[in-house]
Amino acid sequence: MIDRRSFLRVSALAGATALSGTAFAAAGPRPADWSALGRGLDGKLIRPGDASYDNARRVFNSAFDSARPVGVAYCTTAADVSECLAFARRYGVPVTSRSGGHSYAGWSTGSGLVVDVSPMSGVSSSGGHATVGAGARLVDVYAKLAAHGVSIPAGSCPTVGVAGLTLGGGIGVVSRQYGLTCDALESLKVVTADGKVVTCSPSSHPDLYWASRGGGGGNFGVATSFTFRTHPTRSVTLFFLHWPWSKAAAVLKAWQAWAPAAPDAMWSNCHLDHDPSLDVMVGGLYLGGKTACENLLQKLVDRVGSGPSTRYVATSAYDHAMMVEAGCASMSVAQCHRPGTLPGQNARGKLVRDSFSAKSHFAYTPLSSAGIKALLARVAAPGRHTVMLDALGGAVARVRPDATAFPHRKALFSVQYYSHFSGAAAWARAAHAAMRPYFGDHAYVNYIDPELKNWRQQYYGANAARLARVKAAYDPGRLFRLPQGV
Repeated sequence: MIDRRSFLRVSALAGATALSGTAFAAAGPRPADWSALGRGLDGKLIRPGDASYDNARRVFNSAFDSARPVGVAYCTTAADVSECLAFARRYGVPVTSRSGGHSYAGWSTGSGLVVDVSPMSGVSSSGGHATVGAGARLVDVYAKLAAHGVSIPAGSCPTVGVAGLTLGGGIGVVSRQYGLTCDALESLKVVTADGKVVTCSPSSHPDLYWASRGGGGGNFGVATSFTFRTHPTRSVTLFFLHWPWSKAAAVLKAWQAWAPAAPDAMWSNCHLDHDPSLDVMVGGLYLGGKTACENLLQKLVDRVGSGPSTRYVATSAYDHAMMVEAGCASMSVAQCHRPGTLPGQNARGKLVRDSFSAKSHFAYTPLSSAGIKALLARVAAPGRHTVMLDALGGAVARVRPDATAFPHRKALFSVQYYSHFSGAAAWARAAHAAMRPYFGDHAYVNYIDPELKNWRQQYYGANAARLARVKAAYDPGRLFRLPQGV
């Protein structure tokens, strides 16, 4: 027996092929072929002219609002993804995969067919494992796992899709204790370029499993679900310490010595802000009680040589702490979304999109006094921008650089240059160039940067050659063609 939906898929594609022939396939799909694709999907195909098209085509960064894909397919199953990839192969249509739509270079969209996995957003947990759909937003993953008293190591951006986060590595707020998001990944399901649905794990398609742990999204196939090892949650201690800008050099010098060497349970970041006024903040999360956290923070204060001008240290439930880190402390989970009715959005959402430019580095050695001076000078330049330093070390550093595709295991901290409003791109470019002599050429693929030179080495280091071999094995025809594709 063949069910009705399967029959429609087979009939629609067979009909399109019969009507088109080889000559038409070379010319691209006709409207009837797009209609056939839409009828063959369990999900929904949105095309230019449809009422929801303008909403469907937009990604998080409004700088890319000029992109007008020829179709956006909201896929509810792996079979839908296979259908879309077959269509793209048949007609030579460029294809882009999209989870949360947060690609810093705008590569979650394009002029071709966007394969959006947002409808595959289920989250379940049992026996120390969680299965998460590739389209799940991080705020929902945290909330749904919290109901089971567990979580996974992940980031702070609430609307980022779990797929992009995981495939690029996944630096997050408990990484020093539990590793990167990709370190907790036990297996994943991927639709490869030939339309096959494969399960990748250490014992099944191990090379693709390896590449999917830090090799970047959009390179090897379309991930549809992930199985993670979970960790139990408990109350934590949140902290935010602010110093006046006159103490910025002392704070940065002290933080870079203290943070990467702190106990694994202590994660922190250092924010150097000019948005709109100058400020230096050390914030973070401690997987333990307030007294022990205060004792560790005092060691930082002693290194700085003066106390902070404002200080907040308080215990919190784990799930609430994730909402605080997301900037959603006063919101419900439903409100901590982009507003809208399409998959991945929420009718009660209150978060707004942003227009920004960003670049990254990894610090493998502490900044010298000259490096600190150079960085603070860039932050003090006119504009509205932030430099965010996230502590690494701990569990991240105990994994070999070649054990996963993410190579930056020995870095002390990550660096993100983030600017919005007018002049954002120019400021980020200048800040990155000014700091290159001090940080070298190391970058985070999840902060993908279309202006990078020698980007393979910067993102992947010595792992680049193996990633190229995996790409050749699973996508020899290069169906997935990112401008910085492996």
